Formats: sequence, C-alpha cells, structure tokens
Amino acid sequence: MAGTVEQLEGIFAGIEDSLAKEVGRIWDKYDNLRDEKKNEWEEVRNFVFATSTDDTVVGDLPWKNRTIIPKLCQIRDNLHSNYISSLFPNDAWIKWEGKNQEEDTIDKKTAIQGYMSTKARQSGLRDVESAKLYDYIDFGNAFGATRYVSEGTYDPLNGKEIGGYKGPKAFRISPLDIVFNPTASDFYMTPKVVKSILTLGELVQLANKEKIWAEALKKTMEARSTIGDFKVADYKKAQGYLVDGFGSLREYYGSDFVEVLTFEGDYLDRGTMKLHEDTQIIVIDRNILVTQRAIPSPLGKRRISHVGWRKRPDNLYAMGPLDNLTGMQYRIDHLENLKADAQDLMVHPPLVIEGEVDPFTWEPNAEIHIVGEGSVKELGINLNGVAMANNEIAILEQRMEQFAGAPREAMGIRTAGEKTAFEVQSLENAAGRIFQEKIVNFEVNDLEPTLNSMLADAIDKMDGAEVVRTINDEIGVEAFMSLTSKDLMAEGIIRPIGARHFGQQAQMLQSINTGLNGAMGQLMMPHISGKALSRIFEDSLQLQRFGLVRPFIGLVEQAEGAELGSALSQQVESTVTTPTEDDETDPNALDQEEMALAASEEQLT
Repeated sequence: MAGTVEQLEGIFAGIEDSLAKEVGRIWDKYDNLRDEKKNEWEEVRNFVFATSTDDTVVGDLPWKNRTIIPKLCQIRDNLHSNYISSLFPNDAWIKWEGKNQEEDTIDKKTAIQGYMSTKARQSGLRDVESAKLYDYIDFGNAFGATRYVSEGTYDPLNGKEIGGYKGPKAFRISPLDIVFNPTASDFYMTPKVVKSILTLGELVQLANKEKIWAEALKKTMEARSTIGDFKVADYKKAQGYLVDGFGSLREYYGSDFVEVLTFEGDYLDRGTMKLHEDTQIIVIDRNILVTQRAIPSPLGKRRISHVGWRKRPDNLYAMGPLDNLTGMQYRIDHLENLKADAQDLMVHPPLVIEGEVDPFTWEPNAEIHIVGEGSVKELGINLNGVAMANNEIAILEQRMEQFAGAPREAMGIRTAGEKTAFEVQSLENAAGRIFQEKIVNFEVNDLEPTLNSMLADAIDKMDGAEVVRTINDEIGVEAFMSLTSKDLMAEGIIRPIGARHFGQQAQMLQSINTGLNGAMGQLMMPHISGKALSRIFEDSLQLQRFGLVRPFIGLVEQAEGAELGSALSQQVESTVTTPTEDDETDPNALDQEEMALAASEEQLT
C-alpha cells in the first residue's frame, strides 16, 4: 500500500504547479471566511422558493398545517419588475458624454450611441442585467464582466465565421462563484478569484481555439487516465482536500467536469520580490497552470464590476433587501399556521371522555354508548386570537413592503384621501425615494461600468467594419452606418439614463406646468425660450425618433396649409364659374364640381 501511495503522490507532484496551488489556497481561504454569509443567502433562497413550511425553518414548529405565505417572493418579484422597467424604460436609454467639445460632436455621439444600442440589443444585455438584478435582490451583491466574443460557425472553405453574434458581450458572475478580501478598502483594487465549471468537451473547444488550453488539456487528461484505477483509500492518504461541488478528489477526477479558477489582480512573487500588476492566472484541477498573462481587457483589474444593495462599513459584502425580512416572514408563517390549527380545533375540537364509554367514531350522526356515569364533552376553544392574528399578519406584510423600499404606488395601491394630480405625483416621489436611490445605485455601479467595458472591448478587439442602426437626436432620423473601431475612439463616458430619467421626468414636467400656469409664469414668459421648453418636452417623453420638435416647424406647416387651401379654393371657383356653350346650366357641371371637390379632398388627405 505504501508503494501505491507514493506512486500516486508522485503523479500529483508531476502535474502540480506552485502558483496554481496558491490560487486554490486563496479560493479556499476567502470562501471559508464567508460561510456564515452563505448560510444567510441559503435561508433567504429557501424562503423565496418555498412551497410549504417544510422547506424552511418554520417547519420545525409543531403545527399540523404547513401553509406558507410567499411574501418574500412577492416583494422580490415586485422589486425586480420595477427595477428592470426603470433601467430600460424605452429604446433611448444610452447617452454618450464626451470629455470635451471635440469628443462630443453630433457625429461621434450618433456613432457611439448607435453602436452601443445595437450591441446591447443583439447581445441580450437586458437579460443579463435582469439576472444580475435578481442577484442584487437575493444576495444584495451583483457581479459582472464583459468580453469580446465571436459566436459564429467557422467555415473552412472561405476561412470565415458564418452567422452568430460578434462583438462585446456582458455576462453575470454568481456571488457564489467569486471570492475576494471582504475587508479591502476598494473592490476594484483587491485581487479576485472567479470559479467556473467546464465540461471536458468545452475544454476541448477552448483548446482548439487557444493554444494556452491545449497543454492544460493534455495534462488533465493524462492525470485522469493514469490515476483513475486507484482506490479511495489511496486518494485519502495522498491528497487531503476536497474540490468544491464534487466531494472527494477521486469523484472529481472520475467526472466529466473541470473546475477552472481565474485569478485577476496584483500579486507579489515572494521568491523574486517582483510585483505583477493587472495579472490573470488561470488554473484547472487546483494544480495545473493554464496561463499567466496580463488581464485581456483594456480596463485591467477594473474589468469585473460589483454593486451592493445596502453597503456595510468596512465590509465589501453588502446586505440585500430581503436579508433582515426573513424573521418577519417566519412570524407570518407561524401566525398563519397557528390560526389554521386553531380553526381546525374549533371544527374538530378535542373530546373529554369520562367514565366508561364504548369505542366510537367522532362523526355526524355517530352513536356513542355510555356505560354508567360516563360522558363525552367537547373541549371549548377560544378563537378571539384568530382575528388578532389576521390583523398582525396584514401589518407585518405592509411593513415588509416599506422596509424593502418598494413604493406602494408602484404596485397600484393608492393611499387614502382625495388628491390633486400634483399631490399624487409628490407623494409618489417621496414614497419612492428609497427605491429610486437603490436603482440609480445599480445603474451607476453596474450598468454604467458594463457599458463602458463593452465599448473598450469593441475598440480593442473590433476588426473590420460593422453596420449598425443609429438615430440622429437633432433631427430624429433613423439610418444605418458602417462603423470601424476608429469611429468609436473618443474620450468620454457612456451613461445609462433610464433609471435617472424615469424618476425625474414626470416631476419636472409637472413642476414646469404648474409654474407657467401661475402668476409667476406670466412674469417669466418673456424670458423663457420656447425652443428650450420644446426640447425639455421632447427629451422627457423620448420623442426624438419621431421628429416632432423642430424649430418653427408649426409655422412652416401652417404656411403650407394656407397656400394649399388658397390654391384649392381658386381651382373650385374657376370650375364653378366657367360658362357652358348653350349659356344654360350644363348637366355635367355639377359632376365636374363634385369631381373638383373630390380631387381637393384627396389632395388634402
């Protein structure tokens, strides 16, 4: 047995890399530190997706009824639907802001906004952000990154890829699949390790596309084929660690899956005391080094984004909106089943049997035979607490909505009392401030970095020209443009304005309307630009694509209408006053007049 173990240890030593083992150690260290946090996430998930109290800790209570009221699930769905609607309220939610006047020209803005809108739509960015919003709600933390992909099928005959999406693409990173130092001062500066699981087939595909994976594939296949016949006891003596999600090392090597750990950040080589900055280290099987290279992104260590719902001091792991509501959900389920059991006892109360009573079945029209002085009595139940339980459940549900920051008006629930339109708008804005702050936080710290990372990837990796659909905001005309990476090069920032615009437009329009219709409006009118007001109206309602607002277009159309009306009137008068040969009423004159009128109406139409 000793020789067998030594042989197995020798095989592991032959494929192990010290840097790869260090990456695995970092993963284990920071993953173990968040065990308590993972337990909290699991509890929230159990409450959200529970179908009965048996799926949660409420099932430990001694109640016969197992009903669960899915309040946490409803709050989750409500928050998500309102968040996603705020982020993407319309098609014009992307805005380019140049660093200076040269970078903020109409042509540059049209090209960049058109390219990013097209790629966001083609790459399914809305679905990716929707998945990250669920992480934002469930875990309180959402992570993501971008990469340039080419998903077409390669045609060896012409040496080109056919079909499929090509361009920058965002993807979600599960909070369970990324670790970092939670006490670091800045997320972007701290090193991060991301875990992913590939099948052997996917590893072969990577090896066919990139040479760095070919040698790693060769090593892992040699290890799997060589050590597959060893016994369980040999593994336990040769290796003392487990692989996440696979149990023992023997079970891992016997599966068709490969664990990939990707380190990104700065690390110090203690042997040479050399600092490696913006470095990516890819490891498989916890001991095989795939590559050590610069992070393949123009943004370097800022490639991965992170946003937290409720930030903690001195801890990068934020709280979620549901984290501290699980106790209230527990209370609701407890009261609901307590109430149901009490009602069951009222319908089927316990019986007190005194003396000698023959065995009987408690049912309608049952016959009970009593011997001597025996008796059967119902044990009375006081149900005064049932109504109190109903009231307490309703209060708890209302408080949970408020604590999660879900505005009641957004759910279609109107508060009591008659109100003017302005009062309703003011109350909605006040009630939704928590909601608005949380969605703007997501927009600024996740969606904005994602869009700018996609643009940076496109400028860095884009080859050749691509045709995209653009909209000129100045004249509201749609067109198709052929763009290259040079057309996208500019200093500035892509800003998503969906959530910020969503919360401000109605309040701004209402305030302007109220101010102009009052006494103050009469004094301000000589000093207010009608063109500027038209632009505000157009921007607030996102009407650029229709070309509705153009300088003095109303006067131009009125002049055109007056000119056309005058021409048609002259034509009708000429037709009516033309005399006939017999100086009598021509029977065809009325027909000609009707034809002229019909022609006039047709021209107007």
